[in-house]
This record gives sequence, C-alpha cells and structure tokens, in this order.
Amino acid sequence: MKLRDALLHRLRSAGITPDDSDDLRQQKSLLYFVSGLVSIAAAMWLLVYWLAGPRLSSSLPFGLQVAIAGNLLVYAAWGRFKLFRTTLLCILLFFPFVAQCALGDFVSASGLVLWGLLAPLCALLCLGVEESGPWFAAYVVLTLLTGAMDFFLADSQLSASTIPRRISLLFFALNFATISVLVYLSMRFAIHERNQTLVKLEDAHARLALEQARSERLLLNILPARIAERLKDPEATVVDGAQDVSVMFADIVNFTELAAHLPPEAVFALLNHVFGKFDDLAEAHGLEKIKTIGDAYMVAGGLDDHLPDPCQAVAELALEMCEWLARDDHLKTAVPLQLRIGISTGPVVAGVVGKKKFIYDLWGDTVNLAHRITTESMPNTILCDSATFLRLKYRFVFEDPVTLRLKGKGMVSVWRLLSRSSTSLRQPVLDVDLTQ
Repeated sequence: MKLRDALLHRLRSAGITPDDSDDLRQQKSLLYFVSGLVSIAAAMWLLVYWLAGPRLSSSLPFGLQVAIAGNLLVYAAWGRFKLFRTTLLCILLFFPFVAQCALGDFVSASGLVLWGLLAPLCALLCLGVEESGPWFAAYVVLTLLTGAMDFFLADSQLSASTIPRRISLLFFALNFATISVLVYLSMRFAIHERNQTLVKLEDAHARLALEQARSERLLLNILPARIAERLKDPEATVVDGAQDVSVMFADIVNFTELAAHLPPEAVFALLNHVFGKFDDLAEAHGLEKIKTIGDAYMVAGGLDDHLPDPCQAVAELALEMCEWLARDDHLKTAVPLQLRIGISTGPVVAGVVGKKKFIYDLWGDTVNLAHRITTESMPNTILCDSATFLRLKYRFVFEDPVTLRLKGKGMVSVWRLLSRSSTSLRQPVLDVDLTQ
C-alpha cells in the first residue's frame, strides 16, 4: 500500500514547480500518470500475448515504452511542457494504429486502435473542449481509414493472419477491458486532482472570507456602518449634512492630576475601562461615538433616522455616564473621577476627511458650542444649550438657566440637566424648528 502511494505521488508530482498554476499542475500530474499507466499496460499486454500462445515481436510494446520514456527525458532536460504534452498525445493517438497495421486488421489486432481514444481524452482534460476537438477528429478519421483499408483488403488479410481466432476474440475482451480501465483511472485521477484543487480553493475562500469579515469588523469599529459601506467606492465623497443632531462632549475632571501619579500602563488601563463602558452605554442608546480626544469623549445622535428622539437618548446617556462613574468600584482612585458634560443640538456637517488614517468627524457651530459649554462646565455637571433644553424640558429636570461668556459666542444661556422627570410621560413633546 505504501509502495503504491509512493509511486502515485511520484507520478503526480514529477516536474511540478512551485510557480506552476493549479491548472498546469493538474495537466502535468495527469499526463505523468497516463504515461506510467500506458507503459505498464504495454508490458502486461505483451506478457499476456506470450502466455496465451502467440510469440509476437516485443519491438512494438518496447518501442512504445521507449517513446514514452524518451519524451519524459526530453521534458526533464529542456522543461518544455507544451512539447512534452503534444508529443505524448501524438504517441497515444498514432501508435495504436501503427501497431494494428503491423498485426493485421481489426480482427487480428483485436480492436487495438481503441487505445487511441486516450489521446482525445487527455486532450479534453488538459486542453479543454475547443482544443481537444481536432484530436478527437483525428482519432475518428484514423479509425475510419483503418476500417476502409480492412474492407478492401479483408480477404488477403484473413488468409495471412497468424493469430488464432480464439486468441483474437480473447484479446478483443482484454483490449476493451484494458482501455476501459485506463479511461476510468485517467478520469478518476483527473477528477481527484480537480477536487483537491477545489478543496484548496474553498479553504482559501474561507480564509479570505474570515479576513474580510475581520477587516469589516475593524472598519465598523472606526466608522459607522453606512459610512463604511460608502467608503468601498473609491470615487465616493463621504460628506453629509444633518439639521437636527445632538452633540455631547464628556470630559474627565482631574484626570491630568491623576495620570501624573500613575504609570503609563495604569493610565491606559483606566482610560480603556472608562471609555469601554461609555462605548457600551452609547451603543445601548443607539448613539454614534465620534472619537476620543485625550481624556474627552465625543458622541452624537441624529446623524441618521433610526432614533425617534436622539436628543433624549443623548441626555439619558449623559446621566447614566455620571451615575456609573460615581458607583463603579474599579474607579476608587486617590483623586475622585468626575465628568463635566456639554450638550448642544443643531445642524452639523459629518464626513470623512483625508486619504490615510482617516476618521469620521463632525463640524459646525453646534459642535463648537457643545465643546465650549463643556469647557466652562463644573465637575459632575451636565450643561445644555437652549435648543436642547427646549426639546427636553418636559421630560427632564433642569436648574434655572445661567449665562456664560463663551469665546466667539458672547453671552450664552445654558441649563443644568439634573435628572429624568417623573411626570415626563404626561407632558407633551415640544417640537423645535432648529433651522430658523
């Protein structure tokens, strides 16, 4: 069993180089396999003839083996596969007809020309449908010519035949059986090789799909899904305008002081813990994390239409972030961590800028106002602009407004968000036109 497997492996892999394509490897493997099978079959054919009685000359089968071996040696020396392939197909096509003529006719040679069918079969498997056509046509023409010769020379050939009729009939069956075995084994070998290639392709496609899914997940961790899809078009310009977006900045108070007393690994672990939780809360509310800037966290709602009230979702998120930060046991640091939060609602421009290391970002007066409100906010405080207050005043509890002097804005009224309102379900929702 091991010897057979080793022989098949040598026949399959001889002359194959790492640079060969899968199709070329299949062609080489098949033709080497057929060369070995035909050489073995020719020796066995002569042996059975001798055992059955007739003492035929060994020159024909020996000549076939020499032709096949010589073709292999020429290919090994010169490496011209197309020449090797064409020569082998010619040997497989013409040799059976030459051998039949030497033995007599169809009857005395026991239909030896049927072996020539291997040539168009190998051509079909190696060259394809169109290029195998001439080889099959040549086989049919030679078969018909041989039959025509036998028709006109039937009487003389019958009297000159030295092969007993029973031997001729026996080898009719043997030739048909042998060529059937050769055709089956050749087809089986070719299909096996093709199946192995398909398995490799399926494995490669599966690995490619996994890598693509991993890349998709990585991209979706950086960009919103709708933006990532648009970025697949290299000609697309990813920029949108939205008229009713609530933007929130959350800045960690005292973080700089705390970071000065911690090693870099501890600072990273702390930020990763806090911002990781903020990511979970933002996702739970259906909001879009935009970016982190140092120890500040930016999130927005209303960039698309999937939320019925993005302004309320942002307010809920702000309250939950403060509540979680106050009660989380992992944040019992020497310097207590608190948030100052600013929320502004209005029009923004959203898009992706740059060709390398790009990010999805927001621009506009609404963004600037939210950031400046955050800067002026006190620790553990959530400040909202007038547009946000008007949208939320029936559903949340606010302190009376205070006036802040903001850079580039002058005097601006802001409201401190305290909590959810217990009567919010009975109050109307105020619809504010922010475009006026």
